[in-house]
Amino acid sequence: MNLSVLEEPELEFGGGGRHVDIRFGIKDHGPFDLLAPKSPKEVRLGLIGTSETVEGTSRWIEKCSQGIAKKESKQPNLFPAFPPVTSTSSFCSEFSTDPTRTRILSSTAIETVGAVESIALRVERAAALFTKEIEFLAENSNPSVIMCALPLELLELLSEERKSPGRKDIHHLLKARTMEFRIPIQLILPSTYDESKARKQKRTGIPRPLQDEATRAWNIFSALYYKAGGTPWRLVRDPTQLSACFVGISFFESLDRSRLTTSMAQVFNELGEGVVVRGGAASLSKDDRQPHLSGDDCRRLIADALARYRDVHFTLPARIVIHKSSPFSPEEEAGAKKAVKDATIAVHDFVHLTDSDIRLYRDGIYPPLRGTFLQTSARSGVLYTKGSVPFFETYPGMYVPRPVSIKIAAGDQTPSAHAKEILALTKMNWNSTQFDGGMPLTLTAAYGVGNVLKHCGENQRIEPRYSFYM
Repeated sequence: MNLSVLEEPELEFGGGGRHVDIRFGIKDHGPFDLLAPKSPKEVRLGLIGTSETVEGTSRWIEKCSQGIAKKESKQPNLFPAFPPVTSTSSFCSEFSTDPTRTRILSSTAIETVGAVESIALRVERAAALFTKEIEFLAENSNPSVIMCALPLELLELLSEERKSPGRKDIHHLLKARTMEFRIPIQLILPSTYDESKARKQKRTGIPRPLQDEATRAWNIFSALYYKAGGTPWRLVRDPTQLSACFVGISFFESLDRSRLTTSMAQVFNELGEGVVVRGGAASLSKDDRQPHLSGDDCRRLIADALARYRDVHFTLPARIVIHKSSPFSPEEEAGAKKAVKDATIAVHDFVHLTDSDIRLYRDGIYPPLRGTFLQTSARSGVLYTKGSVPFFETYPGMYVPRPVSIKIAAGDQTPSAHAKEILALTKMNWNSTQFDGGMPLTLTAAYGVGNVLKHCGENQRIEPRYSFYM
């Protein structure tokens, strides 16, 4: 066994500036596409909600644009201030709201949601309320992103004591129902702009813990900028390496549980540009009780993913990396290799990623450092993508971190080389600017996209851009 600690990967920002932390990188250098002709110089925000939630959200966006003070802490790098947002600082874009891009939901409309007892029907009615207004804004006011400001009383109507199998989720259902309007949406909770409105936990009655206000601003504004077509940061591109795309494959059950599992793929390049591909049916193997595709379905899935990639980027990569949430069966491996060969891609790597049962310990009370890598064999290893972070001078998590198991099914890259890529890909989540993500974006996105796809009809045209699912 071979133990090492990988360096924290840097990310690239405006003007080629680099930093290990997303927030410091944007503050010091601006977004990666700062000088690009198509970067969003104005993010036109549509707003839908009650009078109270629309007013609260508008005020908070304006407040954040003036800057939010840092949280007082012994770890200042963990809780930096959110800087003012102007045409020449931080995101270098104006985030604007306007009455012409605003739709108000009446209290009577909200009451109609609670008029039925079934939680499933309530979710349907709530989604229908917002979908109608999203369609109106998309057709009449040309917003970059539409923010759905959910009122607290509606959230209470949609809550359950426990999540039941097949339960519809307002976030996922709304994403599925509105992607046809071609405008990304962002849901915002009352506690985002008003901490006194934090929902209480069912069992204890204690308000749910919140991130500090500056961190909330960082996360929301980064997501809005990306959804508006911007590229806030990207992976550092090594010019000596082959151009690569990364594919995540995971599985999910249909809502009615009539189809055991369905597969999907998510394709990313170093810019984090995602292309969503919906696959065919999968089945649980009698051998390992894991979901698998047939060889032909796997070949077709990878071929479709590469075709979508070529449509978006006008070329194919020299290397493809597939991260899969279940082991590669011999049939899947053969099917994927056939698709790669047919596309004349020179290099391929197939890797199974899952939570590891192995635990490592270090002296003291803190868990292992993020980036701690244990190579367990010539084709496998264990990587801590969460853990103590020297830049933060602490462990930022709430629970004991669980490392990621890396098992190479095919390819010539070493486990250590894969670990470095995976560590970098954990920093490509546009919904979070704290860079200690657990799984790489490939699988994080695959899981998230699957949650939305299960709310889509079988013949529904799906939006290929990842920004419509996050």
